[in-house]
Parts: sequence; structure tokens; C-alpha cells
Amino acid sequence: MTTGPALDPLPLPPGIRSRFVDNSNGLSMHMLEAGFETPDRPCLLLLHGFPELAYSWRKVMLPLAAAGYHVVAPDQRGYGRTTGWREGFDADLDEFRMLNLVRDALGLVAALGHRTVAAVVGHDFGSPVAAWCALVRPDVFRSVVLMSAPFGGVPPIPFDAADSAPAASGLGVIATLLKELGELSPPRKHYQWYYSTREADGHMRHAPQGLHAFLRAYYHCKSADWPANKPFRLQSLTADELGQLPAYYVMEADKSMAETVAADMPTPEQIAACRWLPEDELAVYAAEYARTGFQGGLQWYRCGTGGQYTAELQTWSGRTIDVPSCFIAGRSDWGIYQKPGDFEAMQASACTQMTGVHIVGGAGHWVQQEQPEEVSRILTQFVQR
Repeated sequence: MTTGPALDPLPLPPGIRSRFVDNSNGLSMHMLEAGFETPDRPCLLLLHGFPELAYSWRKVMLPLAAAGYHVVAPDQRGYGRTTGWREGFDADLDEFRMLNLVRDALGLVAALGHRTVAAVVGHDFGSPVAAWCALVRPDVFRSVVLMSAPFGGVPPIPFDAADSAPAASGLGVIATLLKELGELSPPRKHYQWYYSTREADGHMRHAPQGLHAFLRAYYHCKSADWPANKPFRLQSLTADELGQLPAYYVMEADKSMAETVAADMPTPEQIAACRWLPEDELAVYAAEYARTGFQGGLQWYRCGTGGQYTAELQTWSGRTIDVPSCFIAGRSDWGIYQKPGDFEAMQASACTQMTGVHIVGGAGHWVQQEQPEEVSRILTQFVQR
């Protein structure tokens, strides 16, 4: 175990502690844990997404610990108080590729003395990491919970192509889609490709309205508090269909993310009424991102949009997640449908032992923060089964 930097303590409920652990993969990993008082408890590993932190799990950790588990939530590579990753847009992306994020998780639970994990739970961008943990090492990660981001399956290797006309590559299809988004009226761009630009970190870190106000608007727009979040299935992966997504997913081409969400900044009355993320809790996120910036998390998007790591993942082409799984999302969460077909493929083929799909009322994208009691109940029921 290593000593962390001199930082102000996080405002945590009694029963959750913060510490730093060497994950044997180059990181001094900051983690929150509950249920640590007694040994030999089964482990639950909780993996956050963007732009979040281990702190995002604070409301479900104690109920899960009360059910008998050692509950572990790290700041993942590029985030929060975890150190050892290379900073900056020009840093080598290799360390942020998916299989290295799986290695981070494996190293952490091994350092904590766990040979197996009862369930790995991932939210937002943590969801594909959890999925790949379960797919690559099912002997360690015995079940998986995917939250807000469906897992559509492993990228396929082109089959029976030796004597056939070559099909358009994945990158070629995406390039055409991005071009067609730019031809909509008004012109649009996809947020993941925006997040892959050099300017995105600065736009958010130094938002004109201030970092705290930017995060308030961002979290508000993707929550059930924003009345325009009424998601539905899209018919196909086309520009016209994607153009129906909210502007925080398919943005106006000439706007930054800070400008995009500023238009829907909640009123002072709405902020005061927000019980799931009061101002003092939002201040924790603002303070951490003011210190680190967003680039560490944005590197994850660049690994996906660039396409250079697809071939590595195709090593598992044809494989499925065969451990017990379930899916949880908020009813007001567009993340369920942002990539047409993934929600259906997850249930039909990608996960062979999916025990349930839980769409939680009164929640948007931040489901474990907006409705922690219901999420805790679903998680406890799943892992005890």
C-alpha cells in the first residue's frame, strides 16, 4: 500500500473509508470501501463512468456492506485521486485501452486479497469495463451488472472475406455517419468525437460559466430532473435517427459541451430542490476536476473513436458474457438507446445469462445517485441470488 497525496478528506458517511492501494499495474489507486471491518467477505467492485468518481457510489456502498459484502469503489485510471497515469492530450493512449483498464481492476482486487469478485458493477463508461472484466476473466469476476450503457457484444472479425468484395470498414462507416451528421440542419456532431478533440478538456475545465456551474448543468441535463428526457428506441444507426438524441449526445457542430448544457442550466429554485446532488456534494466533483481536469477520462473516448484497439478486442470475437448478468438504468436515461441495437443485442446474444433488465422510475443517467435505495435493493437481490 502506498501513501496518497496531501488532499482534503472527502466528506464520506461513517462506515466508508478512503485509502490508496498499489494495483501492480503502475497505479496508486485511490479507493473507497465499506464492509472492511470483518475479513473474508465476498467482494463487490464498483466502477464509475464519466465525468464521475468513486464518490459517485457513496449512496449504495453502505446498504451493500450491510448485506455482507466488502464493497470497493476505485477512482479509475485518469480520474480523481488515483495517480501513476500519464497526463495530457499527447500522452500515449495505450495505458487507457480497454484491456489495461481490466488489468487495473484485476490488480486492485488481487492486492486486496480477493481471488474472486462476487459481482463487478459498472456505470456509464464503467459498464463496458465491467463487461470486459466478466468476458475476459469469468473465473475471477463471477457476475456482472451493467448500468446505463448496454454491452452490444465483442467487435466481430470479418468472416468469409477472402473471396468476397470487401465490406466497408467500421471506420469507413463511422466517417460517413459523422459527415452526414454535419449535413443535418443545423449541423451536428457526436459527443464522443467531440470528447476526442484537443479542445474538449479546456472547454469544460475552463467553462465560461465556471466549472461548478458547468457540472451542475451537465448532471441536470442527463437526470430525470430535466423534463425533456423522454427516451425511445432509435430505428437505425443513421444521421437522421441520431439527430433525435438530445444535444448533449449529438451536439450542434459549432458549440462546446459547456455551451450546450448552459442553455438548460437549472434555476436557483431547482438547484435548491435537488436532493440527489446538493451543492455541497457537487462541490466535491468540482474540486476534484478543477485539480485534475478531464483529460484522463477523455483518453478513454479517444481509445474508442480512433479504432486502433479494435483488432485487440477482436481476439474474443464470437465470445459472450456467460456469467450471470443484469442491467439497470433510469427510465429517463437516453444512454439506453444512444447506440441503436446495443440494448437488444445485449439481451439476445451478448449476455447469455441475463437475469433481469431493471428500468428505474424517477431516475435519469445517474441512477445510483438519483434512486440509491432502489438500486441498492436490485443489486443486493442480484448478488444474493
